[in-house]
Amino acid sequence: MIYKNPAPTVDLIIELIDCPQRPIVLIERLNPPHGWALPGGFVDYGESVETAARREAEEETMLNVELIEQFLVYSDPERDRRKHTISIVFLATATGEPKAQDDAKAVGIYNPWEIPQNLCFDHDRILHDYWYYRHYNIRPRLSS
Repeated sequence: MIYKNPAPTVDLIIELIDCPQRPIVLIERLNPPHGWALPGGFVDYGESVETAARREAEEETMLNVELIEQFLVYSDPERDRRKHTISIVFLATATGEPKAQDDAKAVGIYNPWEIPQNLCFDHDRILHDYWYYRHYNIRPRLSS
């Protein structure tokens, strides 16, 4: 019997705490699907999601992050057109200037009113949920 299981991934909302208004870091993806995205990626076999989150942040932005909390899990089977993924989203903080590397073509620092329109995957929904949480300190309701 062959099972087709979703792939676990991590995404990070990284706040730069040494900048006014604590903007967040986004990467422009080098590989398809192209566009802007939260830093993140696949969890390697034998790796915890926390370790994967720190690794992906460093690989894509050269930032050493402090993981603050697990925010939410996003599991819509259509969230990634390549395959079914489940993303554990972390809130994290960092200081310094991010630099693009690995599969990040570029890196950007954004306030809420500056977020690019061409976000990949379901990252627009994730950021909408995050801004709501940050503004009202209320977690978004889970959808079915």
